[in-house]
Amino acid sequence: MAKNGVLTFSTDSSINVIDITGDVAGFVAESGCREGAVLVFVNGSTASVSTIEYEPGLRKDIVEALQRLFPPGKEYHHHLTWNDGNGYSHIMATFMKPSITVPIRAGRLVLGTWQQIILLDFDNKPRRREVILQCLASA
Repeated sequence: MAKNGVLTFSTDSSINVIDITGDVAGFVAESGCREGAVLVFVNGSTASVSTIEYEPGLRKDIVEALQRLFPPGKEYHHHLTWNDGNGYSHIMATFMKPSITVPIRAGRLVLGTWQQIILLDFDNKPRRREVILQCLASA
């Protein structure tokens, strides 16, 4: 049995780190999935989903670390093709990945004590992001 859902989020023109744990947990509860897993997928090439300890210091650290690895001000070949200035956004999303799978036990997400699910939007302009959810329940 699979249950499907969509969450939507609005972002601004900076790197956004959004805690979506409660939204995903709410979907799992409403879906009736008791045992199995939930797939969390963002359908955009300049965004990703991951887990983190969602606290102010780490939210800044992840943004700063990604900007050191993939500087927004650098000239990327993508810019030469599309002139949109967001080549770094695509590379960040590629490295961070578009999806995660979280186990479900007794109708609840199986996450560590300090582990939250996050949506990361790397684009250089505001976006409306859709996070696709699919609960895969065991028979």
